[in-house]
This record gives sequence, C-alpha cells and structure tokens, in this order.
Amino acid sequence: MVQLPTWAALAPALALGVTALALLLIDSVDPDTTNTGLLGGVSVAGSLVSLAFAVWFIFGGTGIPQSEGGQGVATLFNGQLVVDQMALFFMIIVASVTALVTLASTDYVREHAYQAEFYALVLLSASGMAILSAANSLATAFVAFELVSLPSYALVAILKDNRGSVEAGLKYFLIGAVSSAVFAYGISLVYAATGVLRFDAIAAAIDSGTVQTVADGSIQAQSAQVPASILGVGILMVLGGIAFKMAAVPFHFWAPEAYEGSPAPVAAFLSSASKAAGFVLAFRAFAVAFPVGALTASGDVISWFVVFQILAIVTMFVGNFAAATQEKVKRMMAYSSVGHAGYVLIGLAALSASGDGMAFSMSAGMAHLLVYGFMNTGAFLFIALAEYWGVGRRFEDYNGLGRQAPLACAAMTIFLFSLAGLPIGGGFFSKFYLFSATLNVGAWTLAASLVINSALSLFYYSRVVKAMWVEEPTGERSIDSYPTGLYTAIVAAAVVTVLLIPGFGTVSDLAMRAAELL
Repeated sequence: MVQLPTWAALAPALALGVTALALLLIDSVDPDTTNTGLLGGVSVAGSLVSLAFAVWFIFGGTGIPQSEGGQGVATLFNGQLVVDQMALFFMIIVASVTALVTLASTDYVREHAYQAEFYALVLLSASGMAILSAANSLATAFVAFELVSLPSYALVAILKDNRGSVEAGLKYFLIGAVSSAVFAYGISLVYAATGVLRFDAIAAAIDSGTVQTVADGSIQAQSAQVPASILGVGILMVLGGIAFKMAAVPFHFWAPEAYEGSPAPVAAFLSSASKAAGFVLAFRAFAVAFPVGALTASGDVISWFVVFQILAIVTMFVGNFAAATQEKVKRMMAYSSVGHAGYVLIGLAALSASGDGMAFSMSAGMAHLLVYGFMNTGAFLFIALAEYWGVGRRFEDYNGLGRQAPLACAAMTIFLFSLAGLPIGGGFFSKFYLFSATLNVGAWTLAASLVINSALSLFYYSRVVKAMWVEEPTGERSIDSYPTGLYTAIVAAAVVTVLLIPGFGTVSDLAMRAAELL
C-alpha cells in the first residue's frame, strides 16, 4: 500500500471542496455561462473522485490499527478530526448520493439560472458532510454541521421565482437557525460540565467523574467534579440539534415543507446524504463521547438509550402514518423519509443497559443508511423526472405512466418495494439486519414497531406502483424527450439497489468492522 501523508486521509472531503471551488472559478471567468455539460461534468467527476478515494482507503486499511494489519487511524489537528473506518463508510454514502444528484441535475437545471452556484452549493454541503463524518470534537462537529446546513438553505430556495421554493427555504432556514442555537447551547453546557470538547476526553470526564483538560493531545484530569445535572441537560440539547438533521420526531416539521418546495434533486440530496451526516454524528457522539455504561451508572444522568428507543418508535409511527394519508407523491416520500429515520435510530436504540450488542445494532443502522442512500435517492430522482415531463404531483397523475416510460417506472418499482422491505432490492436485507439487532438484545417493542411500520409503508408505496402500471391515464400526456442524465442516474441507482442483494454481505462486514473499531 502506498504510504500517504496524514492529511491525505481527508482526500474524499478535499475532492468535494476543491471541485466546489473550481466551479466558482469557472463561473467567475464566465459568469453568464450556461454550459450545463461542463458544469455538470466537473461536479460528477469531483464526486466520483471523492468516492474513489473513500473506497480505496476503506479497503486499503485506513482506520484499522497497524497491529491488525491496517494503515492505522489518521488523526488530524490534535485529534479534532479522525479518519477511521466509520468516517470512510459515511464518506462513501455522501459521495455516492452526490454523484447521482449532480448527474441527474444536468437535465433538471438546464433551463434554470445559477447553474454553477447550484452545483457549487451541493458540493460545499457534501464536503461539510464528509468532514462531519470525521469530526471527533463537538467544536469541529458544529462547524461542519453549519457547512452542511447553510448551503442547504440556499439550495431549497434556489428557484427564486417559485413561491413554494422560497417559502420552503425560509421555513427551513428559521427552523435550522433554532436547531443550531439549541445544538450550540448544548455544546456549551457539555463543555461547562466536563471542561473539554473532544469526544474521547468527554468520555474520560464522564467515566472518572472529574473535569478534564487536553494538553498536547493528552487528556489530564482535574480535581473538580462533573455536575451531572448540567451534563444531562447538555446531552439532551445536543441530541435535539442532531435530531433536527436526522429529521426525527418531533424535529421533523421542516422535512415535508423543504422536500416538497425544493427541486426534486435537492430533496433527494437532503433526504439521503444530509440524513446520513446527522446519523454519523449521532453514532460517533453517543458511542464515544457519551458512553452508555458510564451514563447509566449515574442516577443523575438520563439513560440515553431509552430516549433513543422512544424516539425511534415515535418517529417510525408518525412518519409512516403521515405518509399513508398524503395525496401528493413527493410529500408522501418526504414523510417516508421521516419514517426511515426511525428505522435507522434502531441502530442506537437496540441496546441493553450495559451496551451489549452495540456494534451489531450500530452496524445495522449504518448498513441501512447505505442501502437507503441509493433507493431513496433514486425514488426522488424519478419524481424529478416526472416534474421534468410536467406530470402532476398527485397519485392519479402517475396513472398509466408505465406504458410511456417502462424503464424508469420499473426502476421506481424497485426503489419503492425495496424501501418497503420486499426482497427485490437491498432494503430487504438491511431491514432484516435491523430486525435481527432488535432480537439480539430482546427489544421486542422495537422489533414489533419495525414490522408494523414496514407493512404500513407497503400500502402507500403500492399506490404509486398501482398508478403507474394498473390505472388508466386520466388525461392526455405527451412525453417527447428522455433526458440522458436523469435516466442514467435513475437506472444506476436501481442497478446498485438490486446488486446490493448479493453484495449486502460486504456492506454489513464493512459496517460491523467500523462499529467494532469505534
């Protein structure tokens, strides 16, 4: 294996950031350029380079200790950033979704202004997600969190002549500002209680019960005691800030509005990559910084795994029941995304009081996020294709679409049935993995909730499939163009979703190794 400098471990994130800067440079040279092929090609190339680096590093042993034959964990900026197997796993998700979204957008934004800005904002947000995957401190996590959020606000409102887009962007911005404030205040309380912000140092403070300091990379104990009540409130506020990014109940209100009002590729990006970024921060923070054993040993600090169990069950039921009552396909998919946040929360909720089975349950959540990234992104990109054709937003508007666009509708069928958990794509195995994680620790309530909500989701997903293949069209519909970029992205996502059936073993092995090493 080629020995690279330590900073090169951030190559997946740097590739995304450099590509965004290159797009801004191209736009500054020719501000009026509408060369969609050039802008889209640069964006897709940058995303694929980021994906190639992440795949190379994760299979090359980066993040695996040298004693186990790996390249070791890359630690940067005095431990503020850590590139390990978990960071690389989520960088793969982010880069994959970004590549699909930028490829599909070459057709979707062809007639819109601000094309270079659109691609640059997507890649800047994606670079923030990649950095967030490696964040090992609440300080760096907050900065990366904002780098993810600020471009997202502009992306939702990018259609400045569309009132729905502008309104969605404003609502998203206002709720996001409140969430950031809550997150920042929670960080300040954790710092006030422990004296440190680095995850491993926070864990040392909680474990020893004494305030810590970090000097020259080493953790040193102080004589002051950690105030458990302040720490508990701080943890809950940090959880609230992260739950906003995950679109978990009751912090999900922004998601349906933002997804429905924004361009469909942006909705795909936010519901897949942005959700993954929120979960990687949750996995890292609540596995390293706030260890379950130390927290449950103190009667003054709330048992956070109980909070996650409640959060997972409520999010599953609220998301799926709300989706079942929608009459617009895009809004249905938005609430479906909320329900899937509940499924992934099982990765943190399926724990015993001692933390047994933690790696198994966390790897199940990680594996589901990777599969979800392809099938959910593909579903939203199909909606983008329907919008491109001028198809309406309601279920009946999709009637008979399968006869005019059989390939795209077949891909959409794969996405929806895989999201429901049928054995037509990788979604079946990822949900079964989550189900096994609940049984592993005897979390019967979580297991029952997962089964009930999966059955409910099949009902509303089937409405779209029935409309496309069974129902008769309600009026005349003319489809005279088949956009190459959108079609390629949709078919690619469908192919990967199907290939994840035989390839799920590799995904689960990578996720398990990452969780165990964490």
